[in-house]
Amino acid sequence: MLQTAPEQGQLLALLVELLGVQSAIEVGVFTGYSSLAVALALPESGKLVAFDKEPTTMEVAQKYWDKAGVAHKVDSRLGPALERLQELLNEQGKSSFDMAFIDADKRCYQSYFELCLKLVRPGGLIAVDNVLFYGKVADPAVQDKATVALKEFNQRLLADARVSYSIVPIGDGMALCRKR
Repeated sequence: MLQTAPEQGQLLALLVELLGVQSAIEVGVFTGYSSLAVALALPESGKLVAFDKEPTTMEVAQKYWDKAGVAHKVDSRLGPALERLQELLNEQGKSSFDMAFIDADKRCYQSYFELCLKLVRPGGLIAVDNVLFYGKVADPAVQDKATVALKEFNQRLLADARVSYSIVPIGDGMALCRKR
């Protein structure tokens, strides 16, 4: 399944409210379900910068943002996420966002995470989807590139002193990382 699970969307929205998020980043929009959950939970003055490389899925997401009345909160940006994240860092500077959600190319998770770690303020949250990857990360016999990348990413997070870290076993597994 490519779309964020409903319980994950609900959790993201709750986290936005609990943390008082004013500014958020989403890496990987797909059809906009998770970005819609975040945008609906943001205050009226809140802003979500949403990245995706596919114009067709971004168009689908835009329709849902429009229909829900939150399009004014979403700054959608097309193109490769690593390039767009670096541009955002150059534009906004370090520690300029309260939260980030990563759900894109699994092989690039570590690179996305490093840029989001620069963009998110201390005390802010980086949520990462699909960290259990259909259970494949627990199977030593599974060695495809995406699974290996996620196994390595999870191991790095576990040892990363820059964040407090926990995996929530909902949907396909969501890592919650609070920047120290």
